[in-house]
Amino acid sequence: MNKFKLFLENMLVYGIGGIISRLIPLIMLPIVTRLMPGTEAFGVSDMATTVSQFGGALAIMGMYDAMYRMFFDKDDLQYKKRVCSTAVVYTFCTSAIVFIALLLCKKYIAIYILGNIQYTYIVYLAAMATLVGATNGIISAPTRMQNKRKVFLITNTVSPILSYSISIPLILKGHYMIALPLAAMISGFVMELSFFTMNREWFHPKLFDKKLLKQLLFIAIPLLPNFLIYWIFNSSDKIMITNMIGIGAAGIYAIGSKLGNVSQLIYTAFAGGWQFFAFSTMKEKNQVKTNSMIFEYLGVVSFIATTFICAWSYLFYKVLFSQQYLSGYRVAPYLFLAPLLQMLFQIAANQFLVIKKTWPNFLVLSSGAVLNIVLNLVLIPVLGIEGASIATLVGYLVSVVICVIVICKMKLMIVSGKFMISAVLMMVYMIIWRLFFSDNTILGTFFAIIATVIFVLIYKNDLKKFAGMIKNR
Repeated sequence: MNKFKLFLENMLVYGIGGIISRLIPLIMLPIVTRLMPGTEAFGVSDMATTVSQFGGALAIMGMYDAMYRMFFDKDDLQYKKRVCSTAVVYTFCTSAIVFIALLLCKKYIAIYILGNIQYTYIVYLAAMATLVGATNGIISAPTRMQNKRKVFLITNTVSPILSYSISIPLILKGHYMIALPLAAMISGFVMELSFFTMNREWFHPKLFDKKLLKQLLFIAIPLLPNFLIYWIFNSSDKIMITNMIGIGAAGIYAIGSKLGNVSQLIYTAFAGGWQFFAFSTMKEKNQVKTNSMIFEYLGVVSFIATTFICAWSYLFYKVLFSQQYLSGYRVAPYLFLAPLLQMLFQIAANQFLVIKKTWPNFLVLSSGAVLNIVLNLVLIPVLGIEGASIATLVGYLVSVVICVIVICKMKLMIVSGKFMISAVLMMVYMIIWRLFFSDNTILGTFFAIIATVIFVLIYKNDLKKFAGMIKNR
């Protein structure tokens, strides 16, 4: 019960902080799209974020997770400071290299990712955002690793408010293309300074340790391909849409992905509590059972949430966005479930990280990423942006299935038959939704309720046990 309480407490506090940082952009999304002149402007802004995310993955190179993993290896304070200091020095160097590389490739990035060479100036903002974002992740890490929940809650509230306080006036003045990227970069820089002020005692260049760096890289380097593959999952579809259909279609797809990423509220709550929980309890005797239960229960919660997103997606788009974005309602449910499958993959794949074998993650994710790209080539010409969203979902699904099979064979995870039944039920529901009532909110809600009742009946014994645990507590 204490372990479960630890997980829930961290999900609640870190989750609320992460949710606020994502909820504010979701609330502002309809406002921003109506202030912008068309889908192209939003598409360019979103693709600039795509570039900075790619640069950030290269710069961090898995160091955040490696740093987090090694931080809990020993209780020695000096050791922990050496880990943090080594990680930040290394990341500053790699961030500078990636920053320069992006500037050198600015014309190619503008043509093939932003869709037009005239957007070269946007690459400068993306490069600066990469430099700030990558180092910010490492500098803010001690706050998370010390479980300073209130600080995390405050900073995650201030950051998006600051960003939109800058971007909205810029949009109103007609600076549509640079408003969002510039505001995000400035906000990130302010947060980095704030975290450095709070965490400076953890970072001393003189504590840089070459031996520790080798250990960190031993864990981090195999993770780099994983982060790049995640980027492929999240961004290859946008790039392919830009080149195969146009930057305007990429803008519509971006809105679909952002509304679909309401699921990031669930994922963020999970991630907020998961990393601290996973490594602080990794030596427990019942670790496999606990990990398996979390995988299964969060999976069912994800399925229930997705059924209602399917039912309400059309209504959300009809009410919140102008007609030019309405076609994006069909991609939202697929892109809502995809991050939740990513969450399930991370729960399962965390078992590899616990035993310090990170290379299997790469092999499993690679299969899903390759399938994603192949399906994009096949489905985008036929189904447009909906084809891209289906490709992303299927890619993640394949990755989760392969990972779970491997982990179960290694006896590091247990998956029950009732969860398999629930997964099949979810697939059947989405197919029926798309074919018969994708734009019928009432009928969709009716079937979503039926599906939820079935899920509850399947897990009624687990719910009774959980209720009993809470009552006894």
